[in-house]
Amino acid sequence: MPAAGLEALNDAQRRAVAHGVGSDVAAPLLVIAGAGSGKTSTLAHRVAHLVRHGADPQRLLLLTFSRRAAAELERRAGQALHALLKDKGVAQPPALPWAGTFHSVGARILREYADRIGLEPNFTIHDRGDAEDLMALVRQDLQVDFEGRRFPSAATCVAIYSRVVNSEATLPDVLRDAYPWCAAWERALRQLFASYVAAKQAQQILDFDDLLLYWSVLMTEPALAAEVGGRFETLGESFAFWIVACGPTRRRLRERQRRG
Repeated sequence: MPAAGLEALNDAQRRAVAHGVGSDVAAPLLVIAGAGSGKTSTLAHRVAHLVRHGADPQRLLLLTFSRRAAAELERRAGQALHALLKDKGVAQPPALPWAGTFHSVGARILREYADRIGLEPNFTIHDRGDAEDLMALVRQDLQVDFEGRRFPSAATCVAIYSRVVNSEATLPDVLRDAYPWCAAWERALRQLFASYVAAKQAQQILDFDDLLLYWSVLMTEPALAAEVGGRFETLGESFAFWIVACGPTRRRLRERQRRG
């Protein structure tokens, strides 16, 4: 007989939702599922199940990648919470203050810990469009001998830079594997990226890649990692349920957050 509120889920989903609840053993769980398989519903019910069994919603870290997905996940988690808690006389489901995107939560944590990791708390965040604009400005100042060839656009430069940062691959490898038509510009791109980083640092700017990088660096400091990790009982003590895209930076951040 399925637990209350989980009747609409299939067996695999119910196992994921109930994993570790009521157990003294903190065992993380990785769920791999394709599109349309009910990932959001499973995660929403997981959140509700944890809260129903005593988890503090103020200390539950719930992450995804896009703002739309984050809003949908929070909405459906609220619905599941309402359904599970209404029999206890709870009219309004509790808020989930740490539900959001990797980038929004990362920005929030970085602002709180900025002065302890060498950042100004009022740093500016650049989205992809802003990053392309800054890259274009830096590119204009770069002394490049074009030799009749067209230099990669600012958007392409940002894409290459982001691929290098997130894959932790070398620039030559990224150019060879993903942007072979830009390989001739390796030296100029290396100069451009160094100038781009310098411009961001001078203006206290973090782009979306930086939000994850600085968060990851923060979690390498044992004292800070313990302090941040201690804020989230579902990661530090109970259960971590992550929807994680491929990429060493996110995987490393996930592991450091869980260990912290």
